[in-house]
Amino acid sequence: MAAWLALLLGSLGLHRMYLHGLGDRWAWAFPLPTAAGLLGVSRMDTLGQDDRLAGVLIPLLGLMITVSMLTAIVYALTPDEKWDARHNPGQAVTATGWGPVLAAIAGLLIGGAVMMGTIAYSGQKFFEWQLEQPAAQNSSRLSP
Repeated sequence: MAAWLALLLGSLGLHRMYLHGLGDRWAWAFPLPTAAGLLGVSRMDTLGQDDRLAGVLIPLLGLMITVSMLTAIVYALTPDEKWDARHNPGQAVTATGWGPVLAAIAGLLIGGAVMMGTIAYSGQKFFEWQLEQPAAQNSSRLSP
């Protein structure tokens, strides 16, 4: 269940709330960067590709999705005995079956795609910014 929560709603920190309760400080660190990334997507949709703030905020969303996919993979690949010793002490070891394996596969596919997209987008924005700098300096030298 924790792996699937990390896969589906991990960027909001619900997997940590499920495991550690509402008092978990790390769980509350997830929603703000995710919301900021969604704000960046909304700004780009409204203002276009040239919005600098959107260019900074969108990679936050990619980072949060990538982190939640990595967490889903780690949760899914943790052996049942180790998981039960950590999260269900004193209870019998439960066999999980194929659910965590499918969650790990989905997490790897989604996480890899989002991570590569985030790296490509961030690299593109960086190089666009580098190209704008010399152009701005040249135009300031030419103006009286």
